[in-house]
Amino acid sequence: MQPLTFEPCDLPDAAEALRDDVRAFLADELAGYPVSKRAHSWIGFDADFSCKLGARGWLGMTWPAPWGPGRSALERYVVIEELLAAGAPVAAHWIAERQSGQLLLRFGNDEQRALCLPGIVAGETYFCIGMSEPDSGSDLASIRSKAVKTDVKGQSGWVINGRKVWTTYAQNSHYMIALLRTGEAEKSRHEGTTQFLIDLSLPGVGVRPIRNMLGDEEFNEVTFDEVFVPDAMMIGAEGDGWRQVTAELAFERSGPDRFLSAFALLIELVRFVSTLPPEAAAGAYDAVGRLYAHLSTLRALSISVATRLDAGEEPALEASVLKDLGVTFEQSIPEIAQQILGIAPRLDCGSDFESSLAYVQQACVSFSLRGGTTEIMRGVIARGLGLR
Repeated sequence: MQPLTFEPCDLPDAAEALRDDVRAFLADELAGYPVSKRAHSWIGFDADFSCKLGARGWLGMTWPAPWGPGRSALERYVVIEELLAAGAPVAAHWIAERQSGQLLLRFGNDEQRALCLPGIVAGETYFCIGMSEPDSGSDLASIRSKAVKTDVKGQSGWVINGRKVWTTYAQNSHYMIALLRTGEAEKSRHEGTTQFLIDLSLPGVGVRPIRNMLGDEEFNEVTFDEVFVPDAMMIGAEGDGWRQVTAELAFERSGPDRFLSAFALLIELVRFVSTLPPEAAAGAYDAVGRLYAHLSTLRALSISVATRLDAGEEPALEASVLKDLGVTFEQSIPEIAQQILGIAPRLDCGSDFESSLAYVQQACVSFSLRGGTTEIMRGVIARGLGLR
């Protein structure tokens, strides 16, 4: 049994000092950027924008020399928070900077770091996550994709076969970090798994976009048919995949992206409610106040987790709790907005509020897929608390 620990923490002055610089940069770069695009939040893809962030030194901020400036995780937190609050198009570099680079720093070898980290810091190298598989969802322990030890023309390596699904922007990514089965699960299903760095341009790799109800192709299915990767592309030690992926998920599940995906809609809701006469807006005021209270609480929890990550800890359970609460919050916003105002969403021809409501209302269905489905998350939490 593991106790939950969310110590109250404040962002230090050095971190807050960045906020004005980031806001000024965003005000200039996103001038005229429509609300309909801001509502896409961290799924908005713009390669040029990612490069501009890299040029400002705002990617890989926490990474030590020679890969980065070695700034604190809380300074990075402020940058991420402002990007998300502005609805900036950060998807190109997002996964690489948020977790893939962090994983390579901790568990990767020198060759992998030299291959990938400079491009990530520059906003030019993109990653996708190879965890979920068809018929297994977020139950990572049930993965079936395999890497088999082999020797090809005198080069020692691994041959990979299998499929990964729900891989965000795999069609635009250069690399995937994939969790694969390399051995038998003897005492535990978590055994026999290993992570690999896979170049997605290799022969035998296929990418098929999965179109959602909005017509977007954010998710993909990636197939591996006799894909050979050399030994140097194995991350960490053989069989350590589960331990490594658990550490990786703490970065994926605990950031402000877990409760700010629908922030553009919340802003438009506040703006709309502020135009209502007081006698017609009492219920709306109450609803907005509750949403603000929930948002403030989630932010406090997230900063607490970020502080522990900055100290080198692994608050995986707390990150899972935050992820579950954040998804519930984000998915409630469009429902509450429509209930209190009775306004129909319009994707193409409505006001800023109507268009952002339409996008978030449809997109939020997928929020519970990212980083682990709700059912799996609650099982992980229950197990961590000793309840099952």
